[in-house]
Amino acid sequence: MLTIKASDLKFKYPRDTARRNEPKFSGLPDPATFNRNDLYEVLPMMAAAMDELGSVDGEVLHLLEDILNTMPGFIVSREEVFNYLTGCAREVLY
Repeated sequence: MLTIKASDLKFKYPRDTARRNEPKFSGLPDPATFNRNDLYEVLPMMAAAMDELGSVDGEVLHLLEDILNTMPGFIVSREEVFNYLTGCAREVLY
């Protein structure tokens, strides 16, 4: 899996240090709630989406961030977020 660092991201995200060591997104299915305002949630989600898209391009990463930051609030589970990110990115890229 691609490793993404905070410095690779276009935006800055808060860190939920109290939940830092809790399990994060590692693939489907994952009905757990996604915290889009936690760097420790965003990094593995972006890495998984980039892997799914077969990309290591920073512009694609930034596109995913733009999608994440404009995503409707009713998309709440990790699997919904992953599917939304990859689905929207495919529409733009292909």
